[in-house]
Amino acid sequence: MAHRSILGSLWGSLVGDALGVPVEFESREARRRDPVTGMRGFGSHSQPPGTWSDDGALLLCSAESLMLCHGFDAQDMARRFVRWNRNGLWTATGDVFDIGHATSQALGRAARGVDPAECGGREEYQNGNGSLMRILPLSLAVAKSGEESWIDIGSAITHGHLRSKLACRFHALFVGAYLNGGEVAPAFSEAQDRFGKLVAETGETGVFARILAAGFQELPESAIHSTGYVVDTLEASFWCLFNYDSFADCVLAAVNLGDDTDTTGCVTGGLAGLVHGLDAVPSDWLDAIPRHAELDSLFQLFLPLCP
Repeated sequence: MAHRSILGSLWGSLVGDALGVPVEFESREARRRDPVTGMRGFGSHSQPPGTWSDDGALLLCSAESLMLCHGFDAQDMARRFVRWNRNGLWTATGDVFDIGHATSQALGRAARGVDPAECGGREEYQNGNGSLMRILPLSLAVAKSGEESWIDIGSAITHGHLRSKLACRFHALFVGAYLNGGEVAPAFSEAQDRFGKLVAETGETGVFARILAAGFQELPESAIHSTGYVVDTLEASFWCLFNYDSFADCVLAAVNLGDDTDTTGCVTGGLAGLVHGLDAVPSDWLDAIPRHAELDSLFQLFLPLCP
């Protein structure tokens, strides 16, 4: 059962990403007029249906690095990120068509041999969602290894500010608690409790006040933002997880929030896949994802790193 959840999370991330790619940067109002109801093609990036973005590619690079290194090797992971940027490693079609400014700068440093833990920008304005979007394989691996420092260093390869690291930590805390207990609400409460203690020592409590609040999931959609800011993505993804009862409804809700649709879709797809399992992901969406055999092989080889 746990393996079906883990496979659901990995495939679900790519599906959510691919659903969001054709409408990235479009507004919530545009999505209300023309909601995404299934896999589309072209649109914002002129890519065929099923194409994942930088989110999915860097997530796959992370999974491959963890698998081949039998754990976390920051140098190896950073090198794979550079290979993605330069040579299209783990892209859907060989085309690198989307990269955030902070990620681009960080990978430039990595290519020059800077310590991976020092590559990501540390300014407050550099808290985009570029590490949260790819953190899932590390969250899954940490759920077994217990090496929480992997999350901080893994984030810092592209996003080194404490806030980005903390957002990734919350993600990992939930993933670990869910895999240990198998229920969403208790796992979320456990993550809130542990994260609240962690964040209290950092001066970032106010930033994460909403996701730590008892009634977070009861916020109206109008209060949920779907920009590229890491805290917005974290909140939007968990809000969708709580408010929709199936994988499809959850991920479509995330994409139809508008704006940074691929990343909100990717993070939400990973969480929804974890909770609902691989069998809940619509087969026609899975069939649209390219490189299916290679992905299946990678994911099967990755599974032993997970609980």
